[in-house]
Amino acid sequence: MDSPLFIGISLGDITGIGPEVALKALREEASKDDTRYLLLGDAPWVTALNTKLGLNLPLEVASEKAGAAQFTISNPFDQQLPLDLPPGSAAGALAAVSWIRNGAERCLQNQLDALVTAPVNKESIVRAGVKFVGQTELLSSLANTERTAMMLLGSDDRGRWLRVALATTHLPLRAVSKQLTVQKVETAIELAAQACRDLGLPRSRIGVCGLNPHAGEGGQIGTEEFTIIGPAVQAVRSRKIDVFGPLSADSLFYYAYRGEYDAVVAMYHDQGLAPLKMVAFEQGVNWTLGLPFVRTSPDHGTAYDIAGKGIADPSSMLAALRLAKTLARHRQRRA
Repeated sequence: MDSPLFIGISLGDITGIGPEVALKALREEASKDDTRYLLLGDAPWVTALNTKLGLNLPLEVASEKAGAAQFTISNPFDQQLPLDLPPGSAAGALAAVSWIRNGAERCLQNQLDALVTAPVNKESIVRAGVKFVGQTELLSSLANTERTAMMLLGSDDRGRWLRVALATTHLPLRAVSKQLTVQKVETAIELAAQACRDLGLPRSRIGVCGLNPHAGEGGQIGTEEFTIIGPAVQAVRSRKIDVFGPLSADSLFYYAYRGEYDAVVAMYHDQGLAPLKMVAFEQGVNWTLGLPFVRTSPDHGTAYDIAGKGIADPSSMLAALRLAKTLARHRQRRA
């Protein structure tokens, strides 16, 4: 018999919609199984929001007494946040980083089976004095690994999926070519293929985008396809990975959407995320591949403009939560 899962949820920027979508998703998922949840956030904030939204989740502040509760709240940040904290405040940004760090540390210590991270605001974190590129990069650093990749995945209302792994993540567009390497493309391809296997797909066929329009037009409008991407594809193909490319991105996503490829490796952030969000804007999930623990996140931001209004759609958070549970269960059974 499977042991109950214990899933951590870092609540992100508390002045955004993260806490709201997390609580709504938990309300939807609570009765599905015996999974327990640890919310990493500010207890007064979460309790007040739970009441305001009328969700009535039985939240318990973490303690020895609350050890077996289905929903517990723990705040590793060293200060309580005012309930009238303005959007994007430094205190909220610093708290969000501390909650991510604590969740990752608990996963690395095998205290949690997975971590789901609510949205943070990079600009607010940097303004607060923290060197921060993104949650993916922070978690990779905490896990002491550089062999990670972002995968965004989701399906449309007819069950047609896109799964997109990124060779580079949060870079200015002008820096992509300089930062792109054979090793990064190889890693993204290998992790995308492994992700297909982890999802239990019957096949792991990977399509790889070129960097330039029309995959460089034979070197006429760019050479990265010859010097970086092509060699990476050939290298992983020699290791028996079912991979094709470099292919023109404007065509590749169409064929992937039709099901001819199980995942796509894109060269930069918007090359991959624009088509993914066209297909699954509300249900898209961010999955960090290559970490020693499961980490997923909703594929949206803090949405300060609607925070506190009770109208945020929890679909992406719910999808992230369900994927985390599925992946954690697979790992548990393999172990």
